[in-house]
Amino acid sequence: MENWQAIVATVTFVGVIFLLMTEWIHLTIAAFLGALILVLFNVMTLNEAIGYISQSHGTLGLFFGVMVLVRAFEPTKIFDYLATQIVLLAKGRGNRLLLGIVAITTPICAFLPNATTVILLAPLLPPIAEEVGVDFVPLLILMVFVTNSAGLLTIVGDPATFIVGDAINISFTDYLTRLSLGGLISLLAVVATLPFLFRKIWHKKLDDLEHLPHPQINHPRVLAVGSLIIAFVLIFFVVGDSLPIPISPATVALFGAALALLLSHHSKIDTVNHILRDVDWSTLIFFMCIFVLIGGLEKTGVVSTLSGALAIVLGKNIAVASIILLFLVGILSSLVPNIPLLVAMIPLLKEYIVNVGLAGQEVLSPNFAGQFPAEVLPLFYATMFGATLGGNGTLVGASSNIVAAGISELHGRRISFKRFLHYGIPMMTLQLTAAALYVIIRFLIWQ
Repeated sequence: MENWQAIVATVTFVGVIFLLMTEWIHLTIAAFLGALILVLFNVMTLNEAIGYISQSHGTLGLFFGVMVLVRAFEPTKIFDYLATQIVLLAKGRGNRLLLGIVAITTPICAFLPNATTVILLAPLLPPIAEEVGVDFVPLLILMVFVTNSAGLLTIVGDPATFIVGDAINISFTDYLTRLSLGGLISLLAVVATLPFLFRKIWHKKLDDLEHLPHPQINHPRVLAVGSLIIAFVLIFFVVGDSLPIPISPATVALFGAALALLLSHHSKIDTVNHILRDVDWSTLIFFMCIFVLIGGLEKTGVVSTLSGALAIVLGKNIAVASIILLFLVGILSSLVPNIPLLVAMIPLLKEYIVNVGLAGQEVLSPNFAGQFPAEVLPLFYATMFGATLGGNGTLVGASSNIVAAGISELHGRRISFKRFLHYGIPMMTLQLTAAALYVIIRFLIWQ
C-alpha cells in the first residue's frame, strides 16, 4: 500500500482521537468525519468501509438488541421501582450505595459482556441519584469501572477476555485457575478507591427515607411476560455458544428485542416508532466509524509495520516484554476502544513471537487449535489485562464507557472527557500497577 495512504489513515486516526480528547466537536461527529475522510481520499472504498463494519456485526447487533430490550420495558416503571428499593436497602447511606453497585454489578458482569451490563443496569442510576440527592454521573463512572474490571473474572465476562482466550485456545476452566485472581485484584482496587474518588457520595446520608417517592409498577402482566423474555435472553447469553447449533449473543439479543417489540405493540404500552426513536443511535454510529478507522490502519499496513517495530523493541526477554506490553497496551486502550485494539493486537503479537523464534509459523493460521508455548503466554495475558484495565482511563477507552456516556446524555447530563479523566487516570494507574505485579508474581516468578 502506498505511503501516502498510510499517512492519511494515521493522521486521520490521530486527529479523531485529538478531537475526542479536546471535545471541540461531539465524539460521534468526529468519528463520522474521520471515517468519511478515508473514503473521500480513496484510502478505502465505501464497500470496503462497510465491510470493516460488517466484521463487527456481532458487537453492533448485541448493543442494538439490548438497547431495544431495555427501552421496551420503560413504560412499566420497573427501573424506577428497583431504584427506590436499592436506596431503601442501602438505608440512604452513600457508602452502602457505592458498595451495593459493586456487589450487584460484579456477578452479572462476570457472565455478560460489560457494555451489555451497563445497558441493563445503568437506567437504575439516575432515579437512584435523584432520590439520594447526588449527581448520577459518578455512579455511572463507577459502574463502568466495575464492569470493565469484573469482566476479567471469566473468559466470557468481557470481549477482551474472550478475544484473547479464543486466540490462545484457553478453556473456561483454565481461565478460572490462571487469570480470575487478576480480575478479583482489579475489583479490590476499585473498592479501595471508593472513599477517595467518590468521597462526596461516600459520606452522603439520607435521613428522611419516609418521604422517598414510591413508584408503582405499571402493566404488571406485561412485565411478567417481559421477565420471561429477559430470562430467556440471559440464559442463552451464557449457554448459546455451547449448544449443538451455536447461537451467538448478538442473535439472542436481537431475538429478545423482536419479542419485546411484539409484546409492546400487542399490549399497546408503547409504539414501535417511539421505542426505536429512543435507541442510542449516536453510540452505534460511533462504534461503526471507529471500526472503519481501525480498518484503515490495517489496510494501509500501519499495523504490520508496528509489528516489526515491536519485535525490535521487545526482543526475546518475555518478562520485560510482558510488562512493557501491559502498560503500552493499557495506555493505547485508554485512547482507542479496546475491542478494535485487541482485534489488531492479536495478529501483531502472533507475528512477533514467530519473528523472534518463540513459536512456529503454524500459530499464524486462523484455524490453529493447538497450544502455544507456555513461555509466550504471559505476553497474551499482559495484553489482555492492559486492554481491559486501560479502558478505565478515558471516556473512549472501552465500549461500556461509550455506552454509559450515551445513557448519561439521554438523561440530560453529558460526561465530559475531562471529568472522566479525573476518575479514570488514578483508577487506571492503580489497576495497571496491580495487574503488572500479578503477572510478574504469578507467571514469571511463581509458575
